[in-house]
Amino acid sequence: MDLAGVSRHEPVTVDAGRRAAVIAPVVFRDERPHILFTKRADHLGEHPGQMSFPGGGREPSDADLRATALRESNEEIGLRPEEADFHGRLDDILTVTDYSVSPFVATVPDRAYEPDRREVAEIAVLAVDDLTDRANYESERRDHPQYGEIRLHFFHVDGYTVWGATGRMLVQLLELTTDWRVPEEVDRVVDPDADYPV
Repeated sequence: MDLAGVSRHEPVTVDAGRRAAVIAPVVFRDERPHILFTKRADHLGEHPGQMSFPGGGREPSDADLRATALRESNEEIGLRPEEADFHGRLDDILTVTDYSVSPFVATVPDRAYEPDRREVAEIAVLAVDDLTDRANYESERRDHPQYGEIRLHFFHVDGYTVWGATGRMLVQLLELTTDWRVPEEVDRVVDPDADYPV
C-alpha cells in the first residue's frame, strides 16, 4: 500500500447537500496495512448497521472539514487529533441522504479504540490484502430512482460487508494506493426495486 498515491491526488469536490467529513484510518498491524471501519448502531435513523468510516456532519464551530473529521472521529472511536497523520483526500461523495462527504486518509496507531455505543456498534480493522482479494469482492448494477444507473461495490471480509458510499470511497482508496482495480464487468444486474443489503 503506497499512500503517496493519495498525497498526489487532486480531489474532486462536490458543492451540494449538507457537508460532512470522514477519516479513512489506515493501521499498520504486524507491518501489514489494514483499514479501520465502524459498524453503525442499529438504532440510527440513517444507514443503521452499515459499515462506515468514522466521521459525521460539519458543525458551525469546526474550523474546516478536516476539523470536522477529527472531532467526529474523536467522538465516535476516541481517536485523538494528534494521533492522525494525514496523507490527503479522496473525491467528495454525494450520498443518498443528501450529504456531501469529504473523505480524508490518515494513518493512525494500532491500538484499542473505544466506540461510542450511541453511534457505533463495533470497530472492525480489515486487512488490505483481504480487501483486495478478488474472491472477496462483487458488484452489481441497478437503476436508482434518483441517480439513474449506478454500480454498487461489495467487499466481504471477516463476516463484514463494506458497500454503499463507504464502498465507493474504499474503491478509490484502493485504486490510488494498490495494484487493485475494479473489474470491468459487474457480477450481476438487479431490478431497481431489489432489496439493498444491510
